[in-house]
Amino acid sequence: MTTKELYTKGARIWVEHPIKVWESATVTADYRSGVLIVKLDQSGEIRQLKIADERMPPLRNPSLLIGQNDLTSLSYLHEPAVLHNLRVRFCDRNAIYTYCGIVLVAINPYYELPIYGDETIMAYRGQAMGDLDPHIFAVSEEAYTKLERERRDQSIIVSGESGAGKTVSAKYAMRYFAAVGGNASETQVERKVLASSPIMEAIGNAKTTRNDNSSRFGKFIEIHFDATYRISGASMRTYLLEKSRVVYQSAGERNYHIFYQLCAAAATLPDLHLDHQDSFHYLNQGGSPDIDGVDDFKAFNETRAALTTLGVSETEQHNMFTVLSTILHLGNVEFTTDPSGEDPEDNQDGAYIDPNDKHLATLCSLLGISRPEFSRWLTHRRIASAHEVIVSRMDVQRAAFARDALAKRMYGELFAWLVQAVNRALHTGHDKKHFIGVLDIYGFETFEINSFEQFCINYANEKLQQQFNSHVFKLEQDEYIKEEISWSMIDFYDNQPCIDLIEDRLGVLALLDEECRVPRGSDHGFVGKLHDKCAKYPHFLKPRFGNAAFIIKHFADNVEYQCGGFLEKNRDTVSEEQLECVKTATSCRLIHAMFDAESPVDHHTLPPPSRRRTTPSLPVTSLTQPPRRSSGQKQTVGAQFRASLAALMTTLSATTPHYVRCIKPNDTKRPFQFDAARAVNQLRACGVLETIRISAAGFPSRWLYQDFFSRYRLLCLQKDFDRGDIKTTCSKILMKHIKHPDKYQFGATKIFFRAGQVAYLEKIRADIQRLYCVRVQSCVRRFIARRRYLRVSRALRGLQAHARGYLARRKAQEVRRWRAAIKIQRNVRGWLARRKYQRLRKLAIGLQAHARGYLARRLYRDKRRVRAAITIQRYVRGFLARQKVKKIRQQIVICQAAIRRYNARRLYKRLRIEARSLDHVKKLNKGLENKIISLQQRLNEAMEKNRTIEPLQAIIVQLRAKLEALKLVEVEAKTLKVDIEAKDNMLNALQSELMSERDNNRRLLEEKTRIESVYKKEREEWQAESEKLAKELRSDKEHYQMALDERDKQHEAEKKALSLELEAERQSRQKLLSAQYDLQERVDSLQRAPAPKEHRRSLSDASNNSQQETTVEDDYGYGSVRSVETSRPALEAVNWSAGSNNGPMPIADAGLVLRMQNRISVLQSELSRTAKRAADLEERLLNRLAAPPTNPNIDRFKVEELEIENKKLREHLDRLRAAGDSLLVSKEVIKQLSVMQNELDRRREECIQLKSVLTNQKPWFQALKSVTVNLKSLATANYGSDVDIINEDGELVSAYETQKGINRQLQEELVSEKKFYSEHIAKAKAEIERLREENEKYQKLLSVELSQEPKNKQQEFAQNEIIRLAAESLAVQERVDKLSESCRRYKNQIRLLVNRLKEAGIDDVQDILEGNDTIVSQNTSAMLELAPVMRKKEREYLGIFEYKKQDEGTIIKKLITDLRPQVAVTLLPGLPAYIIFMMLRHTDHVDDEPKMHQLMKAVRNGVKRTLKKRADNVDYNMLWLTNMVRLLNNLRQYSGDEVYQAENTPRQNQQCLRIFDLSEYRQVLSDSAVSIYQDLVNLLKQQVERLIVPAILEYEEICGLSGPAQPAPSPPCAGPARLKQELAAAHDQLRLFAVEPPLRVVIFKQLFYFICAYSLNQLLLRKDLCCWAKGLQIRYNISHLENWIKENLAEYGQKSVEEIIGVLQPITQAVHLLQARKSMVDVDSTVEMCRDLNAMQVCKILNLYTPAEEFEVKVTREFIHEIQKLMQKRAGPAADKEPQNLLMDTKMIYSVQFHYSPSAIRLEDIDVPPILGLDGLLTKI
Repeated sequence: MTTKELYTKGARIWVEHPIKVWESATVTADYRSGVLIVKLDQSGEIRQLKIADERMPPLRNPSLLIGQNDLTSLSYLHEPAVLHNLRVRFCDRNAIYTYCGIVLVAINPYYELPIYGDETIMAYRGQAMGDLDPHIFAVSEEAYTKLERERRDQSIIVSGESGAGKTVSAKYAMRYFAAVGGNASETQVERKVLASSPIMEAIGNAKTTRNDNSSRFGKFIEIHFDATYRISGASMRTYLLEKSRVVYQSAGERNYHIFYQLCAAAATLPDLHLDHQDSFHYLNQGGSPDIDGVDDFKAFNETRAALTTLGVSETEQHNMFTVLSTILHLGNVEFTTDPSGEDPEDNQDGAYIDPNDKHLATLCSLLGISRPEFSRWLTHRRIASAHEVIVSRMDVQRAAFARDALAKRMYGELFAWLVQAVNRALHTGHDKKHFIGVLDIYGFETFEINSFEQFCINYANEKLQQQFNSHVFKLEQDEYIKEEISWSMIDFYDNQPCIDLIEDRLGVLALLDEECRVPRGSDHGFVGKLHDKCAKYPHFLKPRFGNAAFIIKHFADNVEYQCGGFLEKNRDTVSEEQLECVKTATSCRLIHAMFDAESPVDHHTLPPPSRRRTTPSLPVTSLTQPPRRSSGQKQTVGAQFRASLAALMTTLSATTPHYVRCIKPNDTKRPFQFDAARAVNQLRACGVLETIRISAAGFPSRWLYQDFFSRYRLLCLQKDFDRGDIKTTCSKILMKHIKHPDKYQFGATKIFFRAGQVAYLEKIRADIQRLYCVRVQSCVRRFIARRRYLRVSRALRGLQAHARGYLARRKAQEVRRWRAAIKIQRNVRGWLARRKYQRLRKLAIGLQAHARGYLARRLYRDKRRVRAAITIQRYVRGFLARQKVKKIRQQIVICQAAIRRYNARRLYKRLRIEARSLDHVKKLNKGLENKIISLQQRLNEAMEKNRTIEPLQAIIVQLRAKLEALKLVEVEAKTLKVDIEAKDNMLNALQSELMSERDNNRRLLEEKTRIESVYKKEREEWQAESEKLAKELRSDKEHYQMALDERDKQHEAEKKALSLELEAERQSRQKLLSAQYDLQERVDSLQRAPAPKEHRRSLSDASNNSQQETTVEDDYGYGSVRSVETSRPALEAVNWSAGSNNGPMPIADAGLVLRMQNRISVLQSELSRTAKRAADLEERLLNRLAAPPTNPNIDRFKVEELEIENKKLREHLDRLRAAGDSLLVSKEVIKQLSVMQNELDRRREECIQLKSVLTNQKPWFQALKSVTVNLKSLATANYGSDVDIINEDGELVSAYETQKGINRQLQEELVSEKKFYSEHIAKAKAEIERLREENEKYQKLLSVELSQEPKNKQQEFAQNEIIRLAAESLAVQERVDKLSESCRRYKNQIRLLVNRLKEAGIDDVQDILEGNDTIVSQNTSAMLELAPVMRKKEREYLGIFEYKKQDEGTIIKKLITDLRPQVAVTLLPGLPAYIIFMMLRHTDHVDDEPKMHQLMKAVRNGVKRTLKKRADNVDYNMLWLTNMVRLLNNLRQYSGDEVYQAENTPRQNQQCLRIFDLSEYRQVLSDSAVSIYQDLVNLLKQQVERLIVPAILEYEEICGLSGPAQPAPSPPCAGPARLKQELAAAHDQLRLFAVEPPLRVVIFKQLFYFICAYSLNQLLLRKDLCCWAKGLQIRYNISHLENWIKENLAEYGQKSVEEIIGVLQPITQAVHLLQARKSMVDVDSTVEMCRDLNAMQVCKILNLYTPAEEFEVKVTREFIHEIQKLMQKRAGPAADKEPQNLLMDTKMIYSVQFHYSPSAIRLEDIDVPPILGLDGLLTKI
């Protein structure tokens, strides 16, 4: 098919436009006879195009190809297609990067895009170029990958005009290399490489009319890599600095940034005498000193920080700022003519400087040079002739030129020095195997006036373009050879003739140098030579007018160069006298380093040249300053630039180049505005269109066989399909539709098409689809019509059936109504008759009832009155008789009482006399025993009789109770009768009142009717008012409810924000922990000196830990964790500073004093505990004495216990006295204490004797009391009131009275003894308190004496002796404490044994005496006997592992380093943690703090070394994560804190740590566990990362959506199945290693977040995934993961499952967005659906979305803008301040919390298995 056949009706083409360059149009009629009629798409204008020379207008590409990532993939490759594709991507999709073959086209957006973060770098790492969206990181990754794969040096060439973004692109490329090739050594070269950018921008960038940060020099940065492809160094070359900008700027431009930064920081540099920028001539010429959004002072601080990073000292920085200030002051030196005319020899028009010029004075002062001499040579020059040297004054213009030349030279030399300083900092001395070069060089430039700088720039671009064309051509031919297709040589533009014009022996550069060597050479002479010598070159032209310019035909455009200043700029000369004067500077040493041209370059301070195939002749230094020739003559700028350019081309030729072409979209610097005319010019200039032309000359369109078959299988019949040989099927399709075989070629893996053939195939495919659609439509319309007919027929039949049914139902209804009427009439008539009869019957019965009732009530009333009269008479007669009897009985009782009182007094006197005689008492006691025995026998007989009488007595009691009840009933009946009479009277009264009330009611009814009428009226008014108020109340309630809802929403939002802030704080803290561990590992690798083996503390580190931290490895500053609270006051009491200013005089041993203070405080606390226990025992004894007599065994036990405690108290007092002796306690105090002790012993003996008497008497008292009670009960039961017959002789009464007297006497004695004992105890307490106060006073005196300087030898000897004795005393006391601690431990064991005996059912064990070695055993049958203690022979373990300090390293090695996960899973989960904790309990048990610290340090270091050695092993990380968490929980469980003791058993609470408080170590272990958790998560991420894209994004289980049906792969290897298998394996591992369930949930939440983030990032960077079919496939693949979560993680609860599924919401919502409708009516639903996506991500997906052709329309820009506006509105006003990221952060790690999980395992049941090899190292005690 010919090209003209494509120009049919409906074809879309491009037509030229004067402003837009190209605009779209549609052909309205087929092409005929050189005329083409088209309709413009925008204006609708009909235009007739005349085609000349068969130059047809360009065809537009199909919509399928619009917005492609690669311009070479377009079917029609021409200028309008390239321009339109770039505009669509830039304006519609905000995509600034586009591929053009091997070239990356970057358009400056003039807007900060969040596409350069670390997550973007990681997304492009390892991806091939073209897999993801175009990006500068993709080019950088391609260069780095080729460096690794091919081991060949690479280069990235960044070019473009000013303002196109070259510097930014180069900066991001270097940032990528620094990130992926970062060096872990201490030099941190990548940081220095990035730090060099702000420095070079400050001194080499300036504001121009086209760019606010334009680079005014070219630079080539070589980033060096070692053999492992890690950054090992860097170097920089610079090219052609624009020095003229130092002294002159055009309107709207600025000088270099560094000058304005200095002026902004003038206040911080007062010695430089700087002022506002507008006051300097070199800074105020452009009239635009400020840049929007740039803070010069802040930029100055960044520049200084970067200089510091690169190793530039403060002195050098100050010297550099001094030179820059000197240049500014030099520009302000003014020249005038000499007004005085005093010097006749000088020219009157010569230049003159005012002697009072302050800027000249400041300049000379800053440099330290002679002011008169420098002033003279600024206005004079020296002319050397053959015979003499003439000094003449220059005119003002020449003097100004000389001054500006000096300023330019000084700035150029400073720039060169700074480049050397940067290179010196970037040189590390490491091995350099390869390098990647980044060339940031100026693009092709053409202005209204072009000078020498533009000539050099365009010359460099000619050389680079030649290299670019040859490279592109070579790659194109290599592709054809690789695919084994036949091809012919492609003709491409060769700009060698233009280069020859410049470089030949009689070329432009040669003639320029020749004219510069001529003594009186001029610019016009140079142009004349050019016109004469270069006219033969085809690329040289003469201008039409004037002879001061020449034209060169460059590859991009024809440029006219003005000759003015060519020679001066090429010479770059400056007055030697001025230079010599400046070199004499004494205040700025940097001047000598800058101008020291005699000394050679020190190659040891510069990086050596990179390894190349050729050896360049120039050293690696700045090429902005020309060196001198060997003959001593200065080399011209042109010659030097030519040599440096040749060296650069040699370097680039030895590398594999990568190209970045930067485009400036508009001149107004507005974001995302595209000026087509400006863009076309740049595309032509940068060689992009040339690349397109080379591609279009061959086979630009290339399709893989599978992709071609998937797209165009519609063009082939089903019978022609051959899925086994897709290449044959593709051949059939092409032979059928493309008749010319030269239009395509079959390669090895691809099909190559000529330009336009893909568009032709698309047209055929669209026609076939249209034909098929018509056929489908006809079938669908027939189906719809038939379905409509069937629906109508069904409706008609239904209507008929309903009508007939309605008629039948209506007739039946009438019949039913007739029958119902008759039945109703019958029932109504019967009802009326019945109601009349019942009314009459009811009236008759009522009359009868009232009459009979009246008669019965009257009869009842008469009978009741008669009965009441009889009852009253009976009660009155009985009352009178009882009163008479009562009076007579009272008189008789009074007589009997008087007689009995007289007899009792006589008997009492006789018994009292007999009781006082002791013999009588004994006689009574002797006869009493016999009587007791006889009474006992009689008592037994009586009890037998009582047994027979008891049932009868019970019956009698019941009868008596019934009798009492009957009496109560009778009384109630009487009261009721009285009440009835009273109520009858009341009834009569009420009847009378009722009549009166009826009259009142009658009046009230009348009043009521009146009031009701008034009330009804008022009620209506009130109701209206009430409704009004109700409405207001409802509205207020609604407002209030809305306010409440709003407040609740606000509270919820605040709560959610606080939760997110807390989570963010946790994440940031754990990130800081991760960074801390990384830095710690780096420090560990750098430290080479061995660390001390012990962690000791002395007095010095008790007050200052900084010295200790410098010598102890891994000491994080944790102090002593021993919980001795009373030690602090003692330490504060010591005057440590006393005597510190007296020189080296001897003072007391501070360590010994500290130990003494601690020991004294321990003794004081022990004394206070003893006193408290003595008081407790005293209170218990007093309570026992005051209580009723109890078991004598218990009383004796308590007495003995008190004796033991008193003994302990005495021992402690003796110990305190001994300590007092050592502390020089007064002898009088000791004597008084001894007296008190003796008195206490005497009183204790008396107390014991009295208690023994009481103990002997108590059993007899009990027996007597029981006998008395029994006798009394027996006598009462047998004799009743005649009990006196028992005591006929009075013996019993006399015995009782005697015993009672004895008891009273003993009670009085006990009370007196108790009072004395309490007073004695109070005195003892007061004495103890007084002694404690004196002890503290003596301690302070002793500390002061020991800290002061001894005045004589006696005092010095006394101090030394005190110290020695105190040390010995403390050592002995420590041994005693250890023994007492052992005793206490044994007592605890005894208590545990007794408790177990009680649990076992042994009842003869009752109590344990603390402080005794015997157990009191009570037996109810034995009398006051103490049994000896029976010790249990079976061993009871304490849950402690004892070990030796020297064995610690071996234990750690066997328990941590050598422990394999395969062995650990066969043991108890967390067994190493249990063993370590039991070892910690041993250190707590023996109170060995250094041993505890050393153990904890060894454990942490051992775990750290083990995991560092096996960093890639998941099993080890899981193992030690479990153990570290278990150890953390053990420290919590056994810490003794109440919050952790709630779930402990009593045994576990007894096993808590007693001495050490390890709360700080809990935080250390938590941090270590967090680090292990993060490493484990990263390892699991690495395992699933390679499976995410194939499983979620690329796997297609739903066949036929995006390609031909393929056989389903096997489940173990197919997409989601493989990923689920990996997740299941990780879950099984977590279970196997017994990781805590909450921790497993967090780990899987983290994994699924990573899966979501990685998938979404890939989706956002791949256009081929953004379509409806792919969205359906991805959603189906995600559902596999959701089902796996629900099936495998359901054991952790529904909330956890929902939380884990929730982290997949971003990718789920993204694929929902691909499947959702995208019209304007769906904006709200789309925004609501994408709750977890930000506006940038949604807009990116919509921009990348590829609609299904012929089924969907393209997403409109209005829809995207509306979505963006609503999402920003939803995010709130703070969203603009917070930067949005396009990609999700794959490195984000959720904060983890280790919840407290107590263990039910008993420590005493844990044993060390033999497989650990710890036999003989650990002892279970």
